[in-house]
Amino acid sequence: MLDAYPILFVGAGPGDPDLITVAGRKALAAADLVVYAGSLVNPEILSWRRPEARLVDSAPLALEDIMAEIINGWEAGLKVVRLHTGDPALYGAIHEQIAVLKNRGIPFQVIPGVTAALAGAASLGLEYTLPEITQTLIITRAAGRTPVPDGEDLALLAKSRASLVIYLSAAQGEKVGRALSEAYGPDAPVVLLYKVSWPEARTVWTSCARLAETLADEKLDRHTLMLAGPAVAALRAGRDAPKSKLYDASFAHGRREAGKPAEKGKATGNKTAEAADEA
Repeated sequence: MLDAYPILFVGAGPGDPDLITVAGRKALAAADLVVYAGSLVNPEILSWRRPEARLVDSAPLALEDIMAEIINGWEAGLKVVRLHTGDPALYGAIHEQIAVLKNRGIPFQVIPGVTAALAGAASLGLEYTLPEITQTLIITRAAGRTPVPDGEDLALLAKSRASLVIYLSAAQGEKVGRALSEAYGPDAPVVLLYKVSWPEARTVWTSCARLAETLADEKLDRHTLMLAGPAVAALRAGRDAPKSKLYDASFAHGRREAGKPAEKGKATGNKTAEAADEA
């Protein structure tokens, strides 16, 4: 079946149907079979599919059942989309699915999606990488039924004092709160983002010390992200950050001389001035 369509792993984005990529929407519109995570994917996103496309909710299925649906569909000559929430590369369990396909010699492609960490930052007007404040973003989760590797304990990662986004950990509020309090201080702000970009999205501010209490009081569940770190603290306090060199007129790079702003409307070739020097 060398001419068969590859199985497409598609990132559905964080929830808002408009936040799926153009490539993802096209894949859905062409699919004959869509296997989707019904407990996580906004059903409105499925409106991009053809009415005659078959839908399979993977939420109640084990890996073997999911792969049977995908492979049987592919062997029948169908265009198959495996639809994951957010971006498939983050907590999507695609590695184990792809391993099955590789063992069977079945072609596949991955279409990335917008993860909730980025959609959440957009909703807040937050920049995770503030000059001279923090230049690192850590995306992680607290250990629960699924352990984390040695060296990736949340308390250890938080000590870096980088921007921190914590997925899949709303049930671990006390553990997360202790780790963040030790790293950032008990009064440091934490922002809780529930169902980012969904109609019922909520934003709740709390502190490291009150994190578990707030999660319980607000009844925030597994759809909740927790954001902390210096960039979050600066946003909450309304503090300015040092300006980057990127747009500093005194800073020279390959597309701009120091003290000489680019002429209005002048073309810069295939690369923009912003991309000429990432420093």
